Amino acid sequence: MEGSNRRFARFAWGVLAYNVLVILWGGFVRATGSGAGCGDHWPLCNGEIVPRDAGWATLVEFTHRLTSGLALLAVVALIVWAFRAYPKGHRVRKAATYSMVLMVIEALIGAGLVLLEYVAYNVSVARGYWMAAHLFNTFLLLAALTLTAWFASGGTAPRFRGQGPAGTALGAALGGLLVLGVSGAVAALGDTLHLGGGIDPASDPVVAALVGLRIYHPILALFVGLLVATATALVLRSTDRPAARALALGVLSLYVAQLVIGLVNVRLMAPVELQILHLFVTDLIWIGTVLLASAALGERCRTSPVSTKAASV
Repeated sequence: MEGSNRRFARFAWGVLAYNVLVILWGGFVRATGSGAGCGDHWPLCNGEIVPRDAGWATLVEFTHRLTSGLALLAVVALIVWAFRAYPKGHRVRKAATYSMVLMVIEALIGAGLVLLEYVAYNVSVARGYWMAAHLFNTFLLLAALTLTAWFASGGTAPRFRGQGPAGTALGAALGGLLVLGVSGAVAALGDTLHLGGGIDPASDPVVAALVGLRIYHPILALFVGLLVATATALVLRSTDRPAARALALGVLSLYVAQLVIGLVNVRLMAPVELQILHLFVTDLIWIGTVLLASAALGERCRTSPVSTKAASV
C-alpha cells in the first residue's frame, strides 16, 4: 500500500474509533437522563453558544454535542480526502459518501429528539420509534465507516449472492443484529424511564409496555446468537483466509461475552457502567460482523490513489 493510502486508512480507522466513543457518550447521556441538559434548544444550548453556570446534566449534554460536531467535521474531512485520493467510481469514495449521508441523517435525528423533547424522562410512544430509528441509522453509519477504512486498507468488498450457505448465513446474521440492536434500544429506553426515572409501570401504560417488551430482547439475543454461531461456523469450514477465520472467532467470542454481560446487566438492574459496556460490545460485534462478511465473501478492492503523490486533506 502506498504512503497516501496508509495515511488515509489510518485516518479512516481513527474516525471510526472516534465515532464509537461518541456513540458511547450518547449512551451515557441517555442512561443518566441528561438529554434535556440544553433544554429544547438546538444547535444552541439553553439559548447560548456556550452555556454559563452549567449544571451536571448541561455539561454532559453539551459535551455530547461538541463531540458529535467534531465527528461530523471528521466525516467531512474523510469524504474530501477520499475524493482527492481515489478515482471516480472507487469503493472508498462510495463508502465515504454513504458515511457522509448517514452522518447528516444522524445529526438530524439527534436534533429532532431535542426539539421534540424526546429526551431525559419524556414518556411517549413516538420516542420509542425515534430511538429505534436512531439506533438503525447508527448501525448503518458504523458499517459505512468500517467499509471506508477496510477498503482503504486493501480489504475486500462483500458479495452475498452466489456464495452458498456462508453468504446466506452472514446476511441473516447482519439482519438479525440490526433487529436485535433496535430491540436493545427500546429495552434501554424502558430501563431509563423505569429504573433511572423512577416511573412506575403501573402508573403509565407506555412505560408498562416498554418494560413488558424487555423480555423479548434476551430471547431475540439467543436466536440471533444461533445465526451468528452458524455464520461463523460456516466461514471457518469454508475458507482458509486468515483474516476471515480470525474475525469469525473474534465475533463469536464477543457474542458469548455479550450474553454474559447482558445477564449480569439484568441481574444488577442495569447500572450505567454496564449499560455502556453492553453498548460498546454491541458496536464491536456489529463492526466485526461487517468486516467478517467483507473478508469471507469479498472480492479484492483496487486501492491505487489518483496519483502517486501523497494525498492530504
